[in-house]
Amino acid sequence: MSTQSAVPIEKMVFRKTNAQMGRHLAVTPANSTMRHLSYGRIILDAAKPLVSFSNGTQETGLICLAGNGTVKIAGNEYNLGQFDAIYIPRDSAIEVSTKTTVDFAEFSAGVKGKYPLKVVRYADVAKDPGMKFVTGNPGSRRELNVLIANNVEAGRLIAGFTSSDPGNWTSWPPHEHAKMLEEMYVYFDMPEPAYGLQLVYNDTHYPELVTAVRDGDAVLMPNGYHPNVSVPGHRIAFLWAMAAHREVEGRQFGVVNVQPEFQQIGSGLDAARK
Repeated sequence: MSTQSAVPIEKMVFRKTNAQMGRHLAVTPANSTMRHLSYGRIILDAAKPLVSFSNGTQETGLICLAGNGTVKIAGNEYNLGQFDAIYIPRDSAIEVSTKTTVDFAEFSAGVKGKYPLKVVRYADVAKDPGMKFVTGNPGSRRELNVLIANNVEAGRLIAGFTSSDPGNWTSWPPHEHAKMLEEMYVYFDMPEPAYGLQLVYNDTHYPELVTAVRDGDAVLMPNGYHPNVSVPGHRIAFLWAMAAHREVEGRQFGVVNVQPEFQQIGSGLDAARK
């Protein structure tokens, strides 16, 4: 049997997190396996064009998944389009609005330090081979986009997104980083009938989780290897967000332990560590 204690699936899998308008927090340490990381969605349109909130002791990362929105902090306004991101320090009053429609993923984690606000333009990410790159081999080919990592000074948060070729595995070879970072995946841009399969395990014979994942689902990885695969003819696409257990010191992207049986393949994350 697995040496890990059983975790209820309702604390690891959150369905249809993109189903509500306005601002909705789906995952927090209070209702999940996460120790630091929270996740929510801010979805606005003409009927609900604005939300305001304060992040208190949480540093916050917003990633624009669709549409266009404006983020206002300390009197300054920042316009964000698809795949642009913004890092917001703790103790900030935040206003998010749109003149059309917008869908933001919101990630946050409690921190002691206050780090500088940073806007990340996807146009700049796309030009940097250490932040946008294709990796993998036949059967595991995918594109990684690193939005909030070494390019942003922060306490715990790391975030970006991955999309696969149709029918391919991602997060392959299987890897884990539980002593340094906790993680979650949030699936997006996977219109029906697309779906994938997500695994989380410490022992391949007794996986803690094997579940179908669809657009809007979030899966948490407090520990263990966590590969996934898309169905033939469809790609899999997901945001990944991590929070370091040790503020600043543990915030390292691409430092992983590959499952020993697959170590000869390499992690596929070397480009992001250069």
